[in-house]
Amino acid sequence: MGEITQLLDQVRRGDAVARERFYALVYADLETLARQHLSRQAPLTLLDPPALVRESYLRIERRVDLPGESRGEFFAYASKAMRCIVIDYLRARGSERNGGGQRRITLTSNVVRHVFTDPQLDRLSDALESLEQIDARAHRVVEMRFFGGMELEEIARHLDISQATVKRDWTKARGFLMNALVGAADA
Repeated sequence: MGEITQLLDQVRRGDAVARERFYALVYADLETLARQHLSRQAPLTLLDPPALVRESYLRIERRVDLPGESRGEFFAYASKAMRCIVIDYLRARGSERNGGGQRRITLTSNVVRHVFTDPQLDRLSDALESLEQIDARAHRVVEMRFFGGMELEEIARHLDISQATVKRDWTKARGFLMNALVGAADA
């Protein structure tokens, strides 16, 4: 059992010192994750990596206990929190400007290239929620790959699964999301 997993267990048992040690240990990884999340959206949100880490920390701290039972589960939750924060900022900015003149956000895959405009963020968010209900692991792969900018090897390590499984989940999730978004656009 890794140190982060052990600390998560200690935090669940109410150890305040372990909580502080846990955050000190994962801060650099959280900042890397935030940097990856913002690599595409930073100019749109006006967030920088430390601000995104602080925002996600606040969301995580609102919970009674730390999410996840392992390092991979914790980082998957942190990635989801960061994605939600970025989407909330984009929505707020879109509301303020009523969508005028905003840059496009692109979801790129090796098979299909589709560009999402800001009004499509709601559909993307709904599609991601549907994917999470159907296949939670594929959902985590999308969050880590697309929103977190993580490579397949990193995702495999964080989720403790093979790289081939990550690749299958990524392919399956992209197909599901593209189908959901194209279907929603046609409706």
